[in-house]
This record gives sequence, structure tokens and C-alpha cells, in this order.
Amino acid sequence: MCTAISYNADGHFFGRNLDLERGYNERVVITPRNYKFKMRCGERLQKHYALMGMAALAGEFPLYFEAVNEKGLCMAGLNFPKNADYKPYTEGKDNIAPFEFIPWVLGKCSNIAEVRELLYGINLINENFSEGLPLSPLHWIISDRDSSITVESVADGLKIYDNPLGVLTNNPTFDYHMMNI
Repeated sequence: MCTAISYNADGHFFGRNLDLERGYNERVVITPRNYKFKMRCGERLQKHYALMGMAALAGEFPLYFEAVNEKGLCMAGLNFPKNADYKPYTEGKDNIAPFEFIPWVLGKCSNIAEVRELLYGINLINENFSEGLPLSPLHWIISDRDSSITVESVADGLKIYDNPLGVLTNNPTFDYHMMNI
């Protein structure tokens, strides 16, 4: 089971294990500041923070499993089968494919307060990267040195939870985990 953790002690530490039965040619990937990300449903993400993390490369697009930006904001996507529910394109929203979510958030935000504001208008869309690379069912932990949140796109909408523990695992939903702690 994959687990991500955010920890503060003489600095901010963030990490996760990638507990997969097979490899995806993942490697450390550094995306320089202002690399031109071509987003599926909008303009290119051209002005953004630099990112570094574990990713599989699909053409020129890094499919990040987790990453940190140059401001110290960290994010990881963890397995969330049978719960992740991505939506159709919605006019007037920031329509972001789940595989774009990590670079979109980390590229634009320097802390959790900015993330919360950015997520207000988001719609995680049901669009595969390609025919050979279908969407992964994920939920995400996002952390800065002061706090963490968990983001889940489920059947009844986008859920953003304060994550006082700074820990996220795979299924089930975050509220279920918190109820059982």
C-alpha cells in the first residue's frame, strides 16, 4: 500500500513509497521554471515554479507520481480505486485532467492557502492521457511546512479535507480514515 507523509522537525520533510507491482519507467524528473506544459483543455501553463519529483515521461509530458516545487509545496497522488470519480468538461471551470493536476497545482501555488483558492474553480475531468495510458484513480495529499490537505474527486463532487496528520494512504476515503483514527 502506498503511503505519503509530511513531517516537520528542523525542516519540512515529505516523502512517499511507490508500492507498485510493476514499473512504469519512473525516474527523478526536474521540470524547469516556465517549461511550457500543454494542458488538455486550456492554455499552456507557461509561467510556473520549477518542479522536481518522480515521474514517468510520456512524450514530453512528465506524469508525476509526486513532486515538490521550488517554494517547498509538495504533492503526491495515491491509488483510490472505486472511489475516484472524474467529471465531464464543464464550461466556466478550470478543467484539468488528473495527470495534469500535480504540475498545475505546484506550478501555480507556493503554499496551502494559495492551493485552497486555486481549487475553488477546478473540475477534474474524465480524460485519458492516451489510448494506452488510461486515467489512474487517485486522491492527493498536498503539504507545505505548516499544514496538509487531502483532495478527492468523488461521485458527489470535489472534497478538500484538512489533513492534521500529514499522512495519506490508498483507499478508502479520507473521511473514513479520520473517523477510524
